Amino acid sequence: MTAHELIWRIAGGSGDGIDSTSQNFAKALMRAGLNVFTHRHYPSRIRGGHTYVEVRAKDEEVTSRGDGYNFLLSLGDSFARNPSEDAYYGNEELKPLAENLDELREGGIIVYDTGLFDEEDVAELNLEERAEENDWHVYPVNLREIAREHGRDVMRNTAGVGVTAALLDMDVSFFEELIRQNMSGDIQEDNLNVLEDAFERAEEFEHTHDLTVPTGENEQELGLMNGSNAIAYGALDAGCRFIAGYPMTPWTEVFTIMSQHMSEFGGIAEQVEDEIAAAALALGASHTGVKAMSGSSGGGFALMSEPLGLAEMTETPIVLIEAMRAGPSTGMPTKPEQGDLEHVLYTSQGDSNRVVFAPAGIKEAYEQTRLAFELAYDYQLPAIVVYDQKIEGELRSIPIDFFDREPDPDVGQVLSEEEITEAAHHESGTFKRFDAEAEGGVSPRTVPGQKGGRHLTSGNETNAYGHIDEDPDNRVAQMARRMGKLDSIREDLDEKESSNQAYRGPEDAQYGIITWGSQQGTVFEAVDRLNENGQAVKALGVSDLMPYPEAEVTAFLESVEEAVVVEMNASGQFKGLTQKELGRFGDKLSSLLKYNGNPFEPAEIVDGFEAIVGDDDAVPGDSTTFVPAAGD
Repeated sequence: MTAHELIWRIAGGSGDGIDSTSQNFAKALMRAGLNVFTHRHYPSRIRGGHTYVEVRAKDEEVTSRGDGYNFLLSLGDSFARNPSEDAYYGNEELKPLAENLDELREGGIIVYDTGLFDEEDVAELNLEERAEENDWHVYPVNLREIAREHGRDVMRNTAGVGVTAALLDMDVSFFEELIRQNMSGDIQEDNLNVLEDAFERAEEFEHTHDLTVPTGENEQELGLMNGSNAIAYGALDAGCRFIAGYPMTPWTEVFTIMSQHMSEFGGIAEQVEDEIAAAALALGASHTGVKAMSGSSGGGFALMSEPLGLAEMTETPIVLIEAMRAGPSTGMPTKPEQGDLEHVLYTSQGDSNRVVFAPAGIKEAYEQTRLAFELAYDYQLPAIVVYDQKIEGELRSIPIDFFDREPDPDVGQVLSEEEITEAAHHESGTFKRFDAEAEGGVSPRTVPGQKGGRHLTSGNETNAYGHIDEDPDNRVAQMARRMGKLDSIREDLDEKESSNQAYRGPEDAQYGIITWGSQQGTVFEAVDRLNENGQAVKALGVSDLMPYPEAEVTAFLESVEEAVVVEMNASGQFKGLTQKELGRFGDKLSSLLKYNGNPFEPAEIVDGFEAIVGDDDAVPGDSTTFVPAAGD
């Protein structure tokens, strides 16, 4: 349990408008002066199947989902395949109520739609008995009836929001404003009537609870966005003017946003027949001098391995996006997991020569996407931004002025025709494109059509002019130059004023927690709690995966007695990467893993840490796995 906060969960079936309703609820709280954070859970079905969204609101910055929740609005699944408890998947109609009770906090509120739920089914949940045990406050309301009186069944979402507002003593005007902004005509009027009716009825209920909405005031203008927004906006601001892709959850949203806006910037977006074509098309666009990107999720990204290797060999800059989801194969396509790290680092042929970033949140997703383009085009190699469905699906309130940046049209070391005349050429007139002795490993390039820039480009090993050349000395020289780029990039990143690694907790802490990517905000909240409880703990969130930030991680591990690596996969892939790069710390590193399709909650990290290095009687939670250090 944390300081006063509202965590409101709306549950229903896919197609019941859960996502849009939760977004409007989050916007209303944000406009009321609060900071918000949403967590989205949905099945891999178009219609039906239990889905929910949590909206967490506080008067201070929120960077993680909370521990459980304290208000449930359960609409039921109106698209249930079979409402019978004897069905193979059980009574799907009831699941938005039945499957949400275990995480409801003591003293919490339940509102459910008696217009959809059968009271006999509800009775079998022992809801009355459980409510008494947990001090839950239950309000059965016929939301469907209210919606039908003024319009259609689908408006029961609006009725549920009206009941929520009344029970929490919220200002309903924020919801009215959103309805007027998003709707028009009869639909607008009907929804306003539903909202008012539901609110007035709920005001007459006997309020037995003491839960209220926090109060706050935002000093800055806030926007509500997720990681997909941030990656897309970062790419556009970085000067990306070509994107090719094929839809695949959860990458689809980045591709959709880019496609919607690309023409506004004079760019081109292409949906093609498969992911091989997508990456190859983007690579061709980049070869002609345009900033280009592509991407996919795990299975689709696997098809990009060949174009990825071609980009490394031909030294053609490109940015690729990899949106992780639970695998192997199709796995759980709508659930978050961090299981593609090794895939992203090492897929393709031979030795990897790429940059890989794993942003921790919205701000990092924007900044590191821009940085990926900068490095890709400065150093002529692929740069990959890897994220997961957690970042894709969660909405956060972010100051709008954070994104007030100048665009970056620079395409790296592309020579002008005047500069080409001064550059090295073969006696035949061929441009010396792949100079093994180029300063910093980056040999300036030309683009097709430039006078004097003629050269060959091949997926084979070549000499300086692009001719295939398998001479051993040439091979060693060219490999050394390409691989040396990573050392130069690491030096550049280390010299930047702001590191991509983030820190939390006292510098002299005895213990450490390391994480990467999307779990950072949750880990940092857990570290704050541990220190409040008397544990001396600090955390390091790593976003640079290749080239690995050896100096920073070394300094962190040298400063602690033990460290716990927190990540969402079954094999401890980031721990494995750290041991590969810094093997001498293997006996300090244990793992806390979660891979059940849900991201960590702060309390799970607190409990896991205490079980590993703290209280002997503590045990990790049922949904997490502990792997001890090599020396234990």
